[in-house]
Amino acid sequence: MNLTLTQLIPVLQLATGPVILISGVGLLLLSFTNRLGRLIDRARSLHRERLAKPNPKQLAVVEAQIALIDRRAGILRRAITMSGVTVLLVSVLILTLFFGALFKLEVGILIIALFSVALLTLIFAIIGFLREIKLSLQAVRMEIQD
Repeated sequence: MNLTLTQLIPVLQLATGPVILISGVGLLLLSFTNRLGRLIDRARSLHRERLAKPNPKQLAVVEAQIALIDRRAGILRRAITMSGVTVLLVSVLILTLFFGALFKLEVGILIIALFSVALLTLIFAIIGFLREIKLSLQAVRMEIQD
């Protein structure tokens, strides 16, 4: 269990890549949560319009916009969850690297599995983000048509 500094440095170097991944995913999370905040603000604004009791045609448009915002928010929530899971998995990966080096354990398969699943959750988060962007353009078109 005695690790010298020369034995620890390669482990720290290996952990640098996953730490950078955490930083990048953190920026994605910031973007996702900002978009979610904007959606919430827009939903509140539309709700106030709905309460103003516009004519039936306007009410239908507002209801459609609110439904689209709800759908977009659900997609963003899932993307945020997947991003959070990515950070969690990468954190466990870093701990696994350290404990593997500290206790001289063969954890290669576990490291590969953690890294692979982390990248898959990141891919799902980005796919969700792209879907939400597509829907946001649909929302803009809906609003412009009015």
